[in-house]
Amino acid sequence: MSDAQDHPQIYLISPSEFDLSTFPAQLAACLDSTEVACVRLALGTTDEARIAKAADTLREVTHERDVALVIDSHIQLVDRLGLDGVHLNDGARSVRQVRKDIGDDAIIGSYCTNSRHDGMTAGELGVDYVSFGPVGETTLGDGRRAELALFEWWSMMIEVPVVAEGALDAELIRTLSPHTDFFGIGDELWTVDNPAAALGDLRRAMLG
Repeated sequence: MSDAQDHPQIYLISPSEFDLSTFPAQLAACLDSTEVACVRLALGTTDEARIAKAADTLREVTHERDVALVIDSHIQLVDRLGLDGVHLNDGARSVRQVRKDIGDDAIIGSYCTNSRHDGMTAGELGVDYVSFGPVGETTLGDGRRAELALFEWWSMMIEVPVVAEGALDAELIRTLSPHTDFFGIGDELWTVDNPAAALGDLRRAMLG
């Protein structure tokens, strides 16, 4: 990948908690209004029954629109729930085993905070994308941020697709757009009254 790439694509991240009576319609409105490449189910609960119910509901919304649905961390649920893959949060540590467990056709992504080393290792082990973040100011996490220089370097040196996520705004999106393949957008949308309209605003920032 080079800096001469086409415009980045959108990768939507669900809230860590949501109401199944309202969120699927919000998600559908976003998918119908703006082209989205992938959706990540990122519930904070460990209750498999709740996760499965949410996954079944969101899968109907995404697959009806030919959008991939991956799940955060719950590797054992990918095949059982008919999902497209898994998003790992431990850098490169479990990539090799997870690929063996869920097969070559499933999507595997790896969140590597701001670690160039973890990103490169995950790429060498066969992930489909590497995610770095947060790129913006946030009180979450340990204070580390994924800076512009990391994405500039990655876009010049590494072919594995890269996702920029975490505390994004229009200015950050405009700055990072030449150097990333995807923007992982979540709470930036779901905390406002009209997520579909907010997504459209962010998409326009990606297009410069």
